[in-house]
Amino acid sequence: MSTTTHMPTRLVTGALSGAAAGIGGGIVFGALMAMTGMLTMIAGLVGASGPVIGLVVHLVISAGIGAGFGVLAPHARLWRLFGYGLLYGLAWWVLGPLVLMPAMLGMPILQLGATALPSLIGHLLYGAVTALVLYGIRHRTAH
Repeated sequence: MSTTTHMPTRLVTGALSGAAAGIGGGIVFGALMAMTGMLTMIAGLVGASGPVIGLVVHLVISAGIGAGFGVLAPHARLWRLFGYGLLYGLAWWVLGPLVLMPAMLGMPILQLGATALPSLIGHLLYGAVTALVLYGIRHRTAH
């Protein structure tokens, strides 16, 4: 006799859907990062340099953060999920470039420099696009 539970399936489905949505958001944010020259700094997180490696690292991070959103974000109407995406992007703006990345690179945390505003815009854009793509994935697979 076997017992099954739907919780792992829901978590896996949420994580996979969120990862795909996160890559979508990461592509849009990555384009902004390419225009502002931030991808080379992202490559530094893995001890490398160059925008191509930075983009790959950025997309891997985007997928992971998107997986978290896919698990955490409730099934909601489009505008509510969009709002959650904006809040998630804002939270990751604080956690990512203001805390985690500077700490990993040996720089002071919570410093608002010249890239703070473009980074904020990019993270909000990431959250919004990730939420929209996740909404589309959920509704496409539900029908």
